[in-house]
Amino acid sequence: MLTLNSYAKLNLYLEVLETRKDNYHNIKTIFERIDLADKIILKSRRDKKINIACNESGVPQDNSNLAWRSAKLLQDSFNIDKGVDIKIIKRIPVGSGLGGGSSNAAAVLAGLNKLWKLNVTENKLAGLAAKLSCDAPFFIYNSPFAQGEARGDKIKPLKALANVRLWHILVVPKIGVSTASIYKRWDNESKTFKLTIPKYNVNILILALRKNDLSLIGDALFNSLGRVTAALYPQINAIKEKFIKLGVKAILMSGSGPAVFGIVSSRKEALSLRRQLKMDSSFGEVFVSRTH
Repeated sequence: MLTLNSYAKLNLYLEVLETRKDNYHNIKTIFERIDLADKIILKSRRDKKINIACNESGVPQDNSNLAWRSAKLLQDSFNIDKGVDIKIIKRIPVGSGLGGGSSNAAAVLAGLNKLWKLNVTENKLAGLAAKLSCDAPFFIYNSPFAQGEARGDKIKPLKALANVRLWHILVVPKIGVSTASIYKRWDNESKTFKLTIPKYNVNILILALRKNDLSLIGDALFNSLGRVTAALYPQINAIKEKFIKLGVKAILMSGSGPAVFGIVSSRKEALSLRRQLKMDSSFGEVFVSRTH
């Protein structure tokens, strides 16, 4: 039996580029792994069954679950005659833009690689992860920060940022956002407007992170999809406005949303903000998290 943490991610930078032939988009992104995490418990079986159990009723417990598909992919790729019982204890909100499902998929790949003694290399595991989701390869690499290109699945760990640790206040409104529909709307809008603002640059953000300068980081945060998601879901801007009132200066939506995060100077500041935000339950779930 093996117990693993399955960490969430934030996108500190997300620049959407052209549509690809496979109908995905090329993107440039900076991933940050944070300590908000699900727990994954793996127990090998003698038969080839793959079972999923989860404490969250909204999570599928069949072959549509990315964790199930991870185990099946390993079985098929390496002709494995064992199965696995997978227990997922969810803490990362589902469909929040925090990569919970992709993280679960990567944790199962890495965990079964150990449990089944497959000795698959990190790069090979990342290649398998890319077949499951665009975000999953990031979670294979044990790196707090990484740059993602192509569909977000071509990963370059940012070793220069290995010692950088950021504190976050994070709010997840109780709304469901479809990533596919957000990208479709972005496509429609980008034909009319040039949505990518040239002053934003991934290298400027990396430099700001290396200096660990909060005001520089705040100026360099960018998400191409922010305006599109906020136009459909006013809760996004309501959270951002609340953050601004509370004095948070570095604010961004993660992925296609709806999670919105602020970067703050200390744990003490993050906890104080959480207390104030929890006074109004209409905003959604509130978390304090740190780079992991």
